[in-house]
Amino acid sequence: MTPGARTQAAIEILDQVIEAARGGGAAADTLIARYFAARRYAGSKDRRAVRELVYAAIRRAGEVPERGRAAMVGLARDDSAVAAMFDGSPHGPAPIAADEPAAKAGTAPAWIGKRFKASGIDAAEAAALVERAPLDLRVNLLKCADPATLFGDLGAERLADLPQALRLPSGTSIEASEAFRDGLVEVQDAGSQVVTLAAKAAPGVTVIDLCAGAGGKSLALAAMMANAGVVLATDTDRGRLSRLPPRAERAGASIIETRLLNPNAEAEALADWRDRADVVLIDAPCSGTGTWRRNPEARWRLTPTRIERLVDTQRRLLGIAAPLVRPGGALVYIVCSLLDEEGAGQIDRFLVDHPGWGVEEPIAQGRPRGQGKRLTPLHDATDGFFVARLIRAC
Repeated sequence: MTPGARTQAAIEILDQVIEAARGGGAAADTLIARYFAARRYAGSKDRRAVRELVYAAIRRAGEVPERGRAAMVGLARDDSAVAAMFDGSPHGPAPIAADEPAAKAGTAPAWIGKRFKASGIDAAEAAALVERAPLDLRVNLLKCADPATLFGDLGAERLADLPQALRLPSGTSIEASEAFRDGLVEVQDAGSQVVTLAAKAAPGVTVIDLCAGAGGKSLALAAMMANAGVVLATDTDRGRLSRLPPRAERAGASIIETRLLNPNAEAEALADWRDRADVVLIDAPCSGTGTWRRNPEARWRLTPTRIERLVDTQRRLLGIAAPLVRPGGALVYIVCSLLDEEGAGQIDRFLVDHPGWGVEEPIAQGRPRGQGKRLTPLHDATDGFFVARLIRAC
């Protein structure tokens, strides 16, 4: 593909991404894969170059652009090399007119920006949310006792306050590596690893991972517990939860049990676990504002109504989790959001609604936010998270 053809391909993909963002369609990664599945003539360098253009345009535009061309023209206004690709060549985009509309540069839609400000996220913190993220790995200590032996040839970096973590440059592929195939490592952001430490899981304890999804945190908990005790992983999404058993087998995590729950009937399905768990961990569904480094188009999908629904879901999950905790046990609440209504505000309301519960510092890392801790890309070089650790009275 010529440079112009690559740029035109990026414009066409951006049109699809914008339409999907407005209508709740597929993610950008999926749309890129589909685009090239129908265009086998494009080589690996072409695909990589087009992908880079697409994501550069997405990261640059805070508001949803009108069209893919406007997003790419905005990028061209900032980069003369991109502007040169609008050359009118065969299969390439037409030259840019002097008065042609371009997507405005920004970090987030204006309404989200106001909520960030109210939640203590300044312009510099917000800008870091759309920078490219590195590839973080969690070394599975059930199978590998020495992380230093892994991926040194790829420039792996040890993280001082997270000895089981490795950091590799953005774009590194490790899925075909022997270490990944053998379950020695899992892809998991360092921030996700840090907030899981708030469970303070030790060998022999009983933990419920209430919103386990595909089980990233369940696997980390099993390793923290040295494969001794019980991790009950539950979710209402059959497809995501079904991915956990093969992952657990690959990782050698034999203490994980799974239980599929029916939406809005979770409490009934977990009645036999009342007052039994040493720890209940809620990695709650949220706006994902802390993960924009990896999913920058996600900020185009948010609406105030969607956040209201998520806040209601989070509150309901906290209510389901509380009776499952044994007296003296802990409830760990996690969201990959930097909005107070999903984080510190939820905990404030929980403590009002549940007299007798207290709080403990959940993790050493991060900065205090309300009754919990917050991690951000700018301050902690991780995805953004809020985490709190609540203690049930004996």
